[in-house]
Amino acid sequence: MIGTSGRIGEALAIRRRDIDDTGKRMTVHLDGTIITPMNRPQFRQDHPKTSESCRKVTVPGFTADVIRKRLAEIPADPEQLIFFSRNGTPLSPNNVRRTLRAALKEAGLDRVTPHAFRRTVATTLEKEAGAELAAEMLGHTSTVITKKHYIARADAVNEATAEILESLAPRAV
Repeated sequence: MIGTSGRIGEALAIRRRDIDDTGKRMTVHLDGTIITPMNRPQFRQDHPKTSESCRKVTVPGFTADVIRKRLAEIPADPEQLIFFSRNGTPLSPNNVRRTLRAALKEAGLDRVTPHAFRRTVATTLEKEAGAELAAEMLGHTSTVITKKHYIARADAVNEATAEILESLAPRAV
């Protein structure tokens, strides 16, 4: 999830055909999500949370390595989900969330949630390249939601402010 910025359901909905490893860097097309309707089994919905959230992301090397390993282990069917249950059905986002929560707690990271991965991606991208790129990566149509809910506010103000404010210092006459 941290390599794609995908929501948990989006990550679980990635199929073999959504991956392009022919270019300089691997891309993943996030164009679906796993839905769990009331009293029915979960299924892959052919669009993410919002239709505007469809996006093709270039993934970092560490994510590409994991995906390549997974591709080598699964059936060659283009419709095959990358992550699925032992019965071949879509994984439940709630079950994956619960399993991840237990693993993170055991590792001493019990305050980390799957959503924290999206916040980490947004904050890192905003810090290095601006809120517009962070919003684009998360599949937001503007920076408003990204800034309000995803980008962590820095505790310290940019130190350049001290240099700028030096102009206000009293001058010896």
